[in-house]
Parts: sequence; C-alpha cells; structure tokens
Amino acid sequence: MKQESLFDWDAADASPWVAGCDEVGRGPWAGPVVACAVVLDPARPIAGLADSKALSAARRAQLDVQIRAQSLGWSIAESSVEEIDTLNILQATLLAMQRAVAGLRCRVDALLVDGNQRPAVAMPCKAVVGGDAVHPAISAASIVAKVYRDRLMAELAQRYPGYGFERHSGYGTAAHRAALLTLGPCAAHRRSFAPIRRLLSPSP
Repeated sequence: MKQESLFDWDAADASPWVAGCDEVGRGPWAGPVVACAVVLDPARPIAGLADSKALSAARRAQLDVQIRAQSLGWSIAESSVEEIDTLNILQATLLAMQRAVAGLRCRVDALLVDGNQRPAVAMPCKAVVGGDAVHPAISAASIVAKVYRDRLMAELAQRYPGYGFERHSGYGTAAHRAALLTLGPCAAHRRSFAPIRRLLSPSP
C-alpha cells in the first residue's frame, strides 16, 4: 500500500483524481449499509455540496443528479444484512467502501474517507472525522449514498409492508419499534443488532 506521506494532502481538494468516500446506514436496524465513492471534476464545480444530513430530501435529489452527471467517476456499493450480521457493522461498512472504490472506472490517486477508519485500498487513504462537511468529494459521496439508500429502503417498504421503512429508512424510531413488537422482524432486519436480537430471543 502506498504511504500517505507520498501524497500532498493539503492539495487534495484541488486534485482532479482524489476520490471521496462515505457511507450511509451504519445505525439502522434494517437494510444494507451503502457506500459511495466520487471523483469530482474541478472543471465542473457543483454548488451547494454539504453533509447529506444537512440537506433536505429535495435538495439531495437535485444534487444527486448533478453529481452523477458532472463527476469524473462515481460508484455505489453495499454490504448486505447477512454480511453485517456475519462480519459486524464496522467491517461490513469498510467492505462496502472498499467495493465502492474498486467500482470506480477512472483514475484515482488517493482517497479521502469520512470518519476515523480506513478501508483496505491500494492507494493513499486518509480518514477525516467530519469530512463530509469539509471535503466536497466526501460530501458528494454522502449525498449519492443517502439518496440511493433512501430509495432502496422505500423499495423494501413495498416488499415488507407495515414497518414504515419508507419513512424512517430502518432507523430505530418509536414507530419502527412499535411495528417490530406487532409484526416481529422481517428478512431485512439486522439480527446481530441488540433490539432485533432481543425480540428473537426474549428473556424468560
């Protein structure tokens, strides 16, 4: 693996071949974790990039279209519920990031990742806590991942009605908890997560 010291991280945002990577869906009780990697085009800047959580759903949808159309490359990847339950959520998240980076079909000289953990990739990689608010490429990745996962959860809501996935995207809301108590877990739920595990193995 290349050494971080060989890459000028101070100039990362000005380089056309630095990818940003972020994930969405570590905390929910259901659904896959989704990662996205994006290489922005400095010649086609996109105004308004920010942490996806700070944007409205309508604004995220607008930016998602722009990012996909104007970037030099983008890639989305998932780790399944089964992989989350087998590996644990951290390792499944890193695997999704690794897959997203591997899916890029353009040159990548270095990778900026949101958070404090780095996936195993064959290029210099820097983890930045709060990076989705400060590095445009990470912001772009967070937006595309969020839009993709929200749509995926809306599709799961059609397959597994009654849980409200289209509203809370699998997060542990009061409505989700109430649905679980009524319906029990479905195939989309993460059985390794404590709230689901307790439902499947109630105390005597």
